[in-house]
Amino acid sequence: MIELITVIVLIGVLGAIGASRFFDNSVFENRTYADQAKAIIRYAQKLAIAHNRAVFVRVDGNSFAVCTTSACAAADQLAAPGGSNSGSAATRNFCQASTTWMCEGRPAKVAVNASPAINGAFYFDALGRPYNGNDAIGGVSTFQQTALTFSSGTSNTRIVIWPETGYVQ
Repeated sequence: MIELITVIVLIGVLGAIGASRFFDNSVFENRTYADQAKAIIRYAQKLAIAHNRAVFVRVDGNSFAVCTTSACAAADQLAAPGGSNSGSAATRNFCQASTTWMCEGRPAKVAVNASPAINGAFYFDALGRPYNGNDAIGGVSTFQQTALTFSSGTSNTRIVIWPETGYVQ
């Protein structure tokens, strides 16, 4: 009888720990958003090379988007490769409710920090090299190694964009 009660108590404790982790999906949202941002940055670099022109990545703290200019107006938005983005509530909220362009919105529980700070946008030239958004197209790049940190609760995910090559790690 004592063994049975001990087993039931242990199952209850393990179930309580497992249930709390099952219902808190902030870790998964954090990793998913970081992976989406990484894919968007890589997609912008590939588009710049393929189209032989500058392609901008808008980073405003609430979303990552791919555009032909730093302003990212409706006429400047580039389509998502599959024809649509995730269409999540955050994406519809932060990406002007459009699901056809390459833009992903930040989930509520995720915070994004850039070091050094990105002032609105950066872009890739026709060779795939990164430039700060205010650098002249065809000019000298002032882009420095940039680390994007995605945080949610105890979970942190880091993406690094390297100068000169534009490699996204």
